[in-house]
Amino acid sequence: MYVAVKGGEAAIANAHRLLADRRRGDRSLPAISIEQIVAQLGLAVDRVMAEASLYDRGLAALAVRQARGDMIEAIFILRAYRTTLPRFGSSVPVDTAEMKIERRVSATYKDLPGGQLLGPTFDYTHRLLDPCLLTDEGVDAPAEKPPLEEPVMRVSDILSGEGLIEDDGVLPQDHVAGDLTREPLEFPLERDLRLQALARGDEGFLLSLAYSTQRGYGRTHPFVGEVRIGEVEVEFDLPELGFAVSLGRIQVTECQMINQFQGSAKSPPQFTRGYGLVFGQSERKAMAMSLVDRALRAEEFGEDIVAPAQDEEFVISHSDNVQATGFVEHLKLPHYVDFQAELDLVRRMRAEYEQKQKTGSGDLREAAE
Repeated sequence: MYVAVKGGEAAIANAHRLLADRRRGDRSLPAISIEQIVAQLGLAVDRVMAEASLYDRGLAALAVRQARGDMIEAIFILRAYRTTLPRFGSSVPVDTAEMKIERRVSATYKDLPGGQLLGPTFDYTHRLLDPCLLTDEGVDAPAEKPPLEEPVMRVSDILSGEGLIEDDGVLPQDHVAGDLTREPLEFPLERDLRLQALARGDEGFLLSLAYSTQRGYGRTHPFVGEVRIGEVEVEFDLPELGFAVSLGRIQVTECQMINQFQGSAKSPPQFTRGYGLVFGQSERKAMAMSLVDRALRAEEFGEDIVAPAQDEEFVISHSDNVQATGFVEHLKLPHYVDFQAELDLVRRMRAEYEQKQKTGSGDLREAAE
């Protein structure tokens, strides 16, 4: 125990009270409600859900409010809460082909079966502050655009029909999906575990890695095959009933990134896939995830591993913002004993250095005489 820390309980309690006061802010203004955060800060809520691995908008909004808008702190809070929840089992794999699509865009085909559906996006907005939003006067009535109810063909299905893209892959019937929240990671990882880690990885970190692959630090030449945002049904298999029952619908963002592949001795020239799937509307994250996923498949395609984004252990070990935050922010905790030891060491080394300098100067004077 650090002696200097003793007696700090009162100071910590005061810090908590000060935090609560700053969180509440100006008492003349109404307190922001959980419902307001869910409805009006939806993208922040979705990021917290995705990186905390817990789909619950109300709890994610509570974490955002508690953290005063600090996304990583909110993710930390929600992930800690997640560890207290019982685990009943694994759901049936969701079928994103049956997605009730709210937004769907492709950079590869102008005319898609089912069409392009822009949905709610910043893509075509001017990045200028809008003073109309200082009040509700500038808010237009909602545009009525129902989601696509019928399943539509994927871009990858079009290419697959011509044999121009790698197979989607089929898992063995007895395959049990890994769970990185319960089992320590052992490298190399199976792709399902790797995708789990990327799905809850820090958006900014993955975005930087994805950007690096486009700047030449990795062998990618990507096209957005398709980005989909919409609702999918989650089902749970009950052995006593003999069939799966629906637990409800959740919103997800899916991205399939298409990359050129020149082929090898075992595979013909074809397109390869990078995949991203994230809770909520998290388009940037899904795209970055799919770019990094493809980069991490370098060894699978016999490509040289020459860039950070292709190094699985580097990427996965540093992608978790909760672990990163804990390791960086623990430096704020008392390290008095460690520092005093290093301070003493540096003083002794400095004294030895100065003594050698004096001795060396004396030798030079004697030689000159």
